[in-house]
Amino acid sequence: MTPVLADRTITEVAALLRAGETSSRELTDACLARIERDGERLNTFLSTDADAARRAANEADAARTRGDDRPLLGIPYALKDIFVTRALDRDGRPLAGGFPTTAGSRILEGYRSPYPSAAQERLEAAGAILIGKTNCDEFAMGSSNENSAYGPVRNPWDETTVPGGSSGGSSAAVAGGQAFFALGTDTGGSIRQPASLTGTVGIKPTYGRVSRYGMIAFASSLDQAGPFTRSVRDAALVLGAISGHDPRDSTSVDRPVPDLAAALTGEVKGLRLGVPREYFVAGMEPGVEASVRAALDVMRDLGAEIVDVSLPSTDRGLATYYIIAPAEASANLARYDGVRYGVSAGADELWENYARTRGAGFGPEVKRRIMLGTYALSAGYYDAYYVKAQQVRTLIKDEFDAVLSTVDAILAPTSPNVAFKIGAKADDPLAMYLNDACTLPVNIAGLPGISVPCGLSGGLPVGLQVIGRAFDEATVLRVADVYERAAGFADLRPPTANA
Repeated sequence: MTPVLADRTITEVAALLRAGETSSRELTDACLARIERDGERLNTFLSTDADAARRAANEADAARTRGDDRPLLGIPYALKDIFVTRALDRDGRPLAGGFPTTAGSRILEGYRSPYPSAAQERLEAAGAILIGKTNCDEFAMGSSNENSAYGPVRNPWDETTVPGGSSGGSSAAVAGGQAFFALGTDTGGSIRQPASLTGTVGIKPTYGRVSRYGMIAFASSLDQAGPFTRSVRDAALVLGAISGHDPRDSTSVDRPVPDLAAALTGEVKGLRLGVPREYFVAGMEPGVEASVRAALDVMRDLGAEIVDVSLPSTDRGLATYYIIAPAEASANLARYDGVRYGVSAGADELWENYARTRGAGFGPEVKRRIMLGTYALSAGYYDAYYVKAQQVRTLIKDEFDAVLSTVDAILAPTSPNVAFKIGAKADDPLAMYLNDACTLPVNIAGLPGISVPCGLSGGLPVGLQVIGRAFDEATVLRVADVYERAAGFADLRPPTANA
């Protein structure tokens, strides 16, 4: 069955636009209709502006009649509410189509930025149409999107289950046909893991490939932005549009961005693809392992050499991450004091104002991570915890580098499980943290990784992860694209699709 307009890929609708068989206004109306139908129930968006989106769509259609043919011109998209968006003019007055930015937190409720993030700037330059800001775990801290101050997001595949986190609103919006692509952020798996759980494609680029300017910080040495799409080719198009050096971000790397779409050659014959035995972790659901093993067989049949490899420090990745990330979160979130940043509780005394502001403004998971991080950085524990974690981080990166010097890319599960029931792990933080066991080592090493659908288990999506060398997104996308073409899961859509 040919998908209805809202469920098609960017590549497909771009061809329709060029042929004059649809318009940006029709694409935008299709997404807005899905948001009106499903958005409140799934809780995917924190803010939308239908009038501004339609005006932008009309402008895009007019530009196309003048010969403008940018690949993303007139394509509706969504931004995770962790990216600031221009919402005020030079005089501080609200702009039409200007969205608030909350980071999923009460402490930023109602905040409107006077400047845009680099991501918004680049997508505006590419002609894409911002349709709204998506729900997320508070300050991007979570693996299920249950930590948002504005309620949990529901998975379009099964509304009783989570969409993954922390970028669950973005992944659910793309899976549910509410946007043709969406941006998320990935600190320990927060693009790849929700992509796996919602049957979408999600790529985390190399640390430094995409500017973090205007992206509200969680853990600054780990955070990276990337897209959710419905195909690998679409991911290549969007990633190419948002990548590149930005002098406003000191961690942005000044190196050329290749033509990522041109790298999709459709061929993997002769490539060596490593499979780390440690990534088939204890407790992995049998259906997930079976789907990933079947994906390895597909790649072998296509001519790739499947190589058994070892990343022995994988089991140390979780502990390492949960020292480094909370430590950086503790430092980054110290600014939210109700004086410089954040909604003030209005107490007369300074320390009382701090306590009230943070007590009411931060949710339980954010408080937990701030306390963990503050402890790890405190006198007497800094060397024992934070310094040791940084040493293990170097060890993990060295192991990846050694393996990737012998293979072209690494294949692994994205998540050890499919989407789980809302509330199932809410009272067990450790069980929740284990959801990212297969993704967070990639962030620790700063490498690119993508999740691509590789089947269903119990009627819910499973993701295959492809990990590559630093700044070699081209090979990561090439491998994922070949698998997507061959495996037959490119048209996976949730039950609500085609309606």
